Amino acid sequence: MKKTEDIPDTMRAMVLPAPGAVLTQMQVPVPKPDSGQVLIKVTACGVCRTDLHIVDGDLKEGKYPLIPGHEVVGKVIAVGPGVSALRQGDVVGVPWLAYTCGKCQYCRDGKENLCERALFTGYTTDGGYAEYHVAYERYCFPIPPAYQHPWAAPLLCAGLIGYRSYRMLSGDCTQIGIYGFGAAAHILIQIAVAHQKQIYAFTRKGDIAAQQLAIELGAVWAGDSSQKPPGQLDGAILFAPAGELVPKALSDTGKGATVVCGGIYMSDIPSFPYKLLWQERVVRSVANLTVADGHDFFEQICISPVQTRTELFPLAEADLALRALREGKIHGAAVLYMD
Repeated sequence: MKKTEDIPDTMRAMVLPAPGAVLTQMQVPVPKPDSGQVLIKVTACGVCRTDLHIVDGDLKEGKYPLIPGHEVVGKVIAVGPGVSALRQGDVVGVPWLAYTCGKCQYCRDGKENLCERALFTGYTTDGGYAEYHVAYERYCFPIPPAYQHPWAAPLLCAGLIGYRSYRMLSGDCTQIGIYGFGAAAHILIQIAVAHQKQIYAFTRKGDIAAQQLAIELGAVWAGDSSQKPPGQLDGAILFAPAGELVPKALSDTGKGATVVCGGIYMSDIPSFPYKLLWQERVVRSVANLTVADGHDFFEQICISPVQTRTELFPLAEADLALRALREGKIHGAAVLYMD
């Protein structure tokens, strides 16, 4: 293992013992990079709604005990055997998708986001709620100099998944509804507005702050999810994990529109009349990301810069950050920093 600085034997980490438990700050061994892996000294880690689903046990396949966190930004300080593209000192970001086998049919078809043997950062492998993190080189994205700050951490999931969801819409969509205006939406709207799209933002009932943020970032209209937009939409993206919004979004869109479900978890979709789907409307989901998505996204935000709105929490306050997210008190994104 090649390294650039002295690496301690142990590190601080926020550990989830079991689903539904409270995160506990512990001293745990610093991981060592294996073949194809790098060791990262973590600068910051975003707090994602998916982390809530993991902590609450909505997602059932995680390992425990677990260090959560999959929006990791930090500096490479050691490399394992076989690493060729990254060097010590590089600033990188680590996303949700941690590893793919490269051998299954999905990987061979360039759909590694659907890999049969995929591993996921902060879910089936330990994540970034810690001072150090090991990641596979293939799933580390170099962070452009302008984004080498803690506020860039949400780009590694909220940004990437939002961008993949956006690209699922047809290119001629101009009137786009975004349902759930949180971390992903407040990044995506900046890209969409730069592309001359008209964005209609739907929030929780009474969430005036999120509606004001949407307007500030360029939305042409903002209201709560029970309201009808002032005009028919060409397409819609759902970031809110609320299945009842699928028929609502379908009813807000015109013929041939696509409704994209951008989350890893959603409550059950209620039954709805076929006429809402008829006339070639499409409902589809987004799963994970591809390596190409990551490189395309960072290229895009160098062309059309984005700025995240973040609330910073020290590592030890991870539970507080998750609670604030659960209660809808975060407008933008929450980020843990290594204090």
